[in-house]
Amino acid sequence: MNILTFRSNEELNKAGAGILTGMLQTNPRAILGLATGSTPIGIYEELVQIYRQGLVSFSKATTFNLDEYVGLDRSHPESYYYFMQKHLLGHVNVTPEQCHIPNGMATNLEEECQRYDSLLEQAKQIDLQLLGLGHNGHIGFNEPDHSLIRGTHVVKLREQTREANARFFNTPEEVPSHAITMGVGTILKAKMILLVVRGIDKADIVKQALQGPITTEVPASLLQTHPHVVVLLDSEAGSKLA
Repeated sequence: MNILTFRSNEELNKAGAGILTGMLQTNPRAILGLATGSTPIGIYEELVQIYRQGLVSFSKATTFNLDEYVGLDRSHPESYYYFMQKHLLGHVNVTPEQCHIPNGMATNLEEECQRYDSLLEQAKQIDLQLLGLGHNGHIGFNEPDHSLIRGTHVVKLREQTREANARFFNTPEEVPSHAITMGVGTILKAKMILLVVRGIDKADIVKQALQGPITTEVPASLLQTHPHVVVLLDSEAGSKLA
């Protein structure tokens, strides 16, 4: 595990975008696993700038998103489909057919999970999986539990997770109670994982995830078992690491 700490968000964003750019430059057909939330926004903005400079192309790439809320239409400003269009996919040369995001409005959510897993199986392996880190150690929406599910599944979000995401909604009651998420098994199957964490409020969970015992009660701790993980932290998020 390669852990890098940055003094400024600008430096962190450039580093993250640089890693994604390098992947696409060396492998134009790269399969990218993408994340949402506030953490990757700066990286996506930097990546769009690099694209506009003509230094990278997405024309042959394929993307898979980690998760999506259940019950939010794709036109909803807080749906992850909308988020990806706003911050990255709507600004680069990638077609809708190349971009895969779970459908949280599917009539049959179990079938939707199976459909998404089938697409992932056809892709065989994600080349680079971008991750954020939840306050309780979740990756994607894989919440702490006595066991974790390997494939794509519907999860009931813990109140701590819903509270953390409430700032994006008008009222806490509007935060969806369930989501579709890629499973931990699929995440760990990626050739490379890029974990990005910001803020002093994440310092404790960063230490638990990266230097604590490996346990399903801290899903991100399973990243310690992966052979190729790069961690990008701001100085606050990394402040409690030994």
